[in-house]
Amino acid sequence: MDSVGTLIVGAGITGLATAAALSERGDDDYLVLEADAAIGGWCKTVKKNGFVWDYSGHFFHFKHADIERWLIDRMPGQRVVAVQKRSFIAYKGVLVDFPFQKNIHQLPKDEFIDCLTDLYFAQSSDVPRAAAPAENSFGEMLQARFGKGICEKFLVPYNEKLYACDLSTLDKDAMGRFFPHANLTEIVGNMRRPDNASYNSTFTYPEGGAIEYVNAIASAVAPGRIALNESLVAVDLDRKVARTVRASTHAGGDRTGREIRFDRLVSSAPFDRFADVCGLDHDAAAWDYNKVLIFNLGYDRKGQTDIHWVYYPSRETVFYRVGWYDNILGTDRMSLYVEIGFPKDAHVDVQATRARVLRDLARENVVAGQTLVAEHSVVLDPAYVHITTRSLAERQHLGAVSRGYSVWSIGRYGGWTYCSIEDNIVEARALVASWK
Repeated sequence: MDSVGTLIVGAGITGLATAAALSERGDDDYLVLEADAAIGGWCKTVKKNGFVWDYSGHFFHFKHADIERWLIDRMPGQRVVAVQKRSFIAYKGVLVDFPFQKNIHQLPKDEFIDCLTDLYFAQSSDVPRAAAPAENSFGEMLQARFGKGICEKFLVPYNEKLYACDLSTLDKDAMGRFFPHANLTEIVGNMRRPDNASYNSTFTYPEGGAIEYVNAIASAVAPGRIALNESLVAVDLDRKVARTVRASTHAGGDRTGREIRFDRLVSSAPFDRFADVCGLDHDAAAWDYNKVLIFNLGYDRKGQTDIHWVYYPSRETVFYRVGWYDNILGTDRMSLYVEIGFPKDAHVDVQATRARVLRDLARENVVAGQTLVAEHSVVLDPAYVHITTRSLAERQHLGAVSRGYSVWSIGRYGGWTYCSIEDNIVEARALVASWK
């Protein structure tokens, strides 16, 4: 039987950051298991016919200058562009500045009055609050804080397309610090002096795609400590033994497995699946999420400029967001990513959805006569986890149980949370630092 000090499940950002943090403190007694044939998780990059695409739009919004410097220092020769974000909402044939709730003055006059009136009665301190609406869910929070007009025009339809669920099922803080809250004073003030700053107002992106950040983290991992094509299939918590299966790299080859004894284990796998692997008794109904189908599309010439991504709340349009890689990297051909949300149990018909995407891109005037010359698609499953009252309680309880066995589940999927890529690095480093 093999043995290792720290067994790490998943060679995405979180798992690699954990391994790198161990190496940097002089501990190379670890092994990273990765079921896929390549590192990166959902942060992979595809290069095709001169286009550079990620599995989705992965742009880095750094709050910690030391982490940004640490990563860039490990990308010698890589051009990293710094971008001041230009994002909009497509609304009835025009582009409204993001966030919608701070730019309702850009709507037609009658719709602006409706939104402003509803917003006033939702937020004004002059309005009696004895019968203040409840905020027991994400949907209720939106209605209570922004009123009917803003919710019906953007917040509800857009987020229903994004999460592919009823917003009343989500916890009111499901998006945490990433939701662009705004009060009445800020919204009115924005009409005269625009200030649309948000957590991702500026971001950086490598010319070689997001995989360059992954490779930068991996460069700090000790050689030979990543096992690709090897899946975790069972964990005996009492014995501290993991059982794995290795996929053959040859067509028709046999699958082999091994047992690995560990002192501690860190997983970035989706928490519900990891709980099953560990044999933890859990409420399976607590774990909900969506899938996202991504189309990366390359065209023969440019389209719109000075725009990085657009949100699409209209239910007539199949996608909820489109991003322009060419406007980020300054390239001379239009390069798009297009995102479509599906419930977790939905059958994703890629070809039928592709046909609708192409029609809707033309109808929304994103594509206007350009010729499609390259494309790629991928389904992220899971994509966005649904943070609910049940998932929060279950995650807290089971997290305490697993820590009793020196087992931690972290990251967006391991922690069942909404977070940035940088947050994953910070969390991994903090966990390693907590070990004496």
